[in-house]
Amino acid sequence: MEMQPGVTPTQRTPAIDETISVGEWLLSLLIASIPIVNIVMWFVWGFGSNTKPCKANWAKASLLWLLIVCAFYFFVVVLILGGIGILSRHFY
Repeated sequence: MEMQPGVTPTQRTPAIDETISVGEWLLSLLIASIPIVNIVMWFVWGFGSNTKPCKANWAKASLLWLLIVCAFYFFVVVLILGGIGILSRHFY
Protein backbone atom coordinates (compact mmCIF):
# COMPACT_ATOMS: atom_id res chain seq x y z
CA MET A 1 0.00 0.00 0.00
CA GLU A 2 1.50 3.29 -1.07
CA MET A 3 1.57 6.27 1.21
CA GLN A 4 0.91 9.71 -0.15
CA PRO A 5 3.37 12.42 0.89
CA GLY A 6 2.28 14.35 3.98
CA VAL A 7 -0.18 11.68 5.12
CA THR A 8 0.58 9.78 8.30
CA PRO A 9 -0.85 6.35 8.89
CA THR A 10 -3.41 6.11 11.65
CA GLN A 11 -3.15 3.39 14.21
CA ARG A 12 -6.31 1.59 15.11
CA THR A 13 -6.82 1.00 18.76
CA PRO A 14 -8.87 -1.97 19.81
CA ALA A 15 -12.38 -1.05 20.90
CA ILE A 16 -12.76 -1.38 24.64
CA ASP A 17 -16.10 -2.69 25.77
CA GLU A 18 -17.37 0.15 27.98
CA THR A 19 -20.77 -1.36 28.67
CA ILE A 20 -21.71 -2.51 32.13
CA SER A 21 -23.57 -5.77 32.47
CA VAL A 22 -26.82 -6.15 34.37
CA GLY A 23 -25.07 -8.23 37.01
CA GLU A 24 -22.46 -5.56 37.58
CA TRP A 25 -25.19 -2.92 37.90
CA LEU A 26 -27.06 -5.10 40.41
CA LEU A 27 -23.89 -5.48 42.49
CA SER A 28 -23.18 -1.75 42.27
CA LEU A 29 -26.72 -0.87 43.38
CA LEU A 30 -26.50 -3.40 46.22
CA ILE A 31 -23.27 -1.84 47.46
CA ALA A 32 -24.76 1.65 47.01
CA SER A 33 -27.65 0.71 49.30
CA ILE A 34 -25.37 0.03 52.30
CA PRO A 35 -25.02 3.13 54.51
CA ILE A 36 -21.55 4.69 54.79
CA VAL A 37 -20.09 2.05 52.46
CA ASN A 38 -21.99 3.66 49.58
CA ILE A 39 -20.31 7.04 50.07
CA VAL A 40 -16.85 5.47 50.20
CA MET A 41 -17.56 3.41 47.07
CA TRP A 42 -18.98 6.41 45.21
CA PHE A 43 -15.65 8.17 45.79
CA VAL A 44 -13.72 5.06 44.70
CA TRP A 45 -15.84 4.59 41.58
CA GLY A 46 -16.09 8.29 40.78
CA PHE A 47 -12.43 9.17 41.05
CA GLY A 48 -10.68 5.83 40.62
CA SER A 49 -8.65 5.13 37.50
CA ASN A 50 -9.92 1.59 36.86
CA THR A 51 -13.63 2.45 36.67
CA LYS A 52 -15.61 2.50 33.45
CA PRO A 53 -16.68 6.03 32.45
CA CYS A 54 -20.38 5.19 32.71
CA LYS A 55 -20.07 4.01 36.31
CA ALA A 56 -17.75 6.90 37.20
CA ASN A 57 -20.27 9.44 35.94
CA TRP A 58 -23.06 7.70 37.87
CA ALA A 59 -20.98 7.78 41.06
CA LYS A 60 -20.14 11.47 40.62
CA ALA A 61 -23.81 12.27 40.00
CA SER A 62 -24.77 10.31 43.12
CA LEU A 63 -22.26 12.27 45.18
CA LEU A 64 -23.60 15.52 43.78
CA TRP A 65 -27.17 14.52 44.69
CA LEU A 66 -25.98 13.62 48.18
CA LEU A 67 -24.43 17.07 48.54
CA ILE A 68 -27.61 18.78 47.31
CA VAL A 69 -29.85 16.78 49.66
CA CYS A 70 -27.57 17.39 52.66
CA ALA A 71 -27.52 21.14 51.94
CA PHE A 72 -31.31 21.16 51.65
CA TYR A 73 -31.75 19.25 54.91
CA PHE A 74 -29.32 21.57 56.68
CA PHE A 75 -31.25 24.59 55.40
CA VAL A 76 -34.60 23.11 56.53
CA VAL A 77 -33.23 22.16 59.98
CA VAL A 78 -31.83 25.67 60.47
CA LEU A 79 -35.23 27.16 59.57
CA ILE A 80 -37.09 24.82 61.91
CA LEU A 81 -34.70 25.38 64.80
CA GLY A 82 -34.76 29.11 64.14
CA GLY A 83 -38.56 29.08 64.15
CA ILE A 84 -38.62 27.14 67.42
CA GLY A 85 -36.16 29.63 68.91
CA ILE A 86 -38.31 32.58 67.88
CA LEU A 87 -41.46 30.93 69.24
CA SER A 88 -39.77 30.03 72.53
CA ARG A 89 -38.73 33.65 73.08
CA HIS A 90 -42.24 34.82 72.34
CA PHE A 91 -43.87 32.61 74.99
CA TYR A 92 -41.30 33.16 77.78
